[in-house]
Amino acid sequence: MAAQATLHCLTGCAIGEILGMVIGTAFGWSNLPTVILAIVLAFVSGYALTMRGVLKAGLTFGQALRVALAADTVSIIVMEIVDNGVMVVVPGAMNAGLGQLLFWLSLAFSLVIAFLVTTPINKWIIGKGKGHAVVHAYH
Repeated sequence: MAAQATLHCLTGCAIGEILGMVIGTAFGWSNLPTVILAIVLAFVSGYALTMRGVLKAGLTFGQALRVALAADTVSIIVMEIVDNGVMVVVPGAMNAGLGQLLFWLSLAFSLVIAFLVTTPINKWIIGKGKGHAVVHAYH
């Protein structure tokens, strides 16, 4: 269940993360604004993905937002620290252009590492009846 929850979170985060990195890189932004944009978009897309599912269960927008915040916040925070940290420390990754393999391999590697680090954390959180355990009541 933890791996599935992390994969779900990773999907939402990756959408925003990749979009943010692509936009920042395409516009030639420095690392800080690129990372900030990637983080903001990761949170937005991560929460939106969870909300989409619980809205289908009949929750109001406010209820769905509260469920998404409870389910995903810790997971997204950990994932964003790890994947952005990896992107920043891989030499040349943040300065590589969109047409360079280094950019895409570093981004993919950062998401894999984020998944591996976040899965045991989600397992612990789910074991406490928190995180994605909250979402499963609506499926």
